[in-house]
Amino acid sequence: MSMVLFAAVVRVRDGLPLSASTDYEHNKGVQESKKHLKVLSKKLSQLPDRCTLQAVHYNIHFISSLGVGYLMICNENYPNVLAFCFLDELQREFITSYDTKRINAAVRPYSFIEFDNFIQKTKQRYNSPRSLSTRINLADMQTEIKLRPSHQLTMLDLGTANGSANLPSPPYKGIAPNQRLEPVTLPGIIACLLSLLCGALNLIRAFHAMENIFQDNEDTLNNVVAFFLGTGACLYQCYLLVSCSGWRNLKSFLMFGLICLCNLYVHELRNLWQILFHVTTAAFTTLQTRLRQPQGKAPDYNV
Repeated sequence: MSMVLFAAVVRVRDGLPLSASTDYEHNKGVQESKKHLKVLSKKLSQLPDRCTLQAVHYNIHFISSLGVGYLMICNENYPNVLAFCFLDELQREFITSYDTKRINAAVRPYSFIEFDNFIQKTKQRYNSPRSLSTRINLADMQTEIKLRPSHQLTMLDLGTANGSANLPSPPYKGIAPNQRLEPVTLPGIIACLLSLLCGALNLIRAFHAMENIFQDNEDTLNNVVAFFLGTGACLYQCYLLVSCSGWRNLKSFLMFGLICLCNLYVHELRNLWQILFHVTTAAFTTLQTRLRQPQGKAPDYNV
């Protein structure tokens, strides 16, 4: 008989178990699958957000979102569409019941063991398919699985062989979805355009200063360098605003500081309002870069 045998909720960053089924299954195959599940829970941060591991007579499915992973063990012939519907229901209920701050602050295993009440009720429903016909839309889930099938794992991905979980883990070579930024807002677009304008103004002044490089004293060369640096800083701020890269906030703040220094150096060539415009634009772009954070997965992303 195909059925859901075990389910667990873990924290992705360190594999800390937050909740799990409290029923006791003495089947040797299930116990072995639980060992695989425990190893897998430590590797969730390295894996795609939806995966399936096919073991002997049993399958392990999982989804992860917003820093929490939801795993289950079922018979090998249990329909994938029902398995991922089951995990999706756990996910929706868990993120509704517990906020991110409390999840991140948890230090003890099974800090949310009371969630097992919902796991048990949901297991009973999914182990009695007749009760599901009016409560979930299997057609939508089936379509989603066809469009975005789960990543198939092997024992090598898990770092196991011959049922043992003590072997060294080879590096995972699967490709996880690329991280994206939140959609750009109207203030973000305005900040980008203003930064481009400031960069263009700096570039024009740099070329103008170069024309006089042989007529003025040696300070003119320094002015040219300052204008070119200002141009590069403005363009790099635009890049940081629209793209996802490491240390975005720090880099943007450093570019803001560089723009301030460049304007301070050429203050004799600009009036107060021009300097204020360049500095304010740089500060505004830095703020928009800080506000545009990496995109979190929607609650139904793993459906």
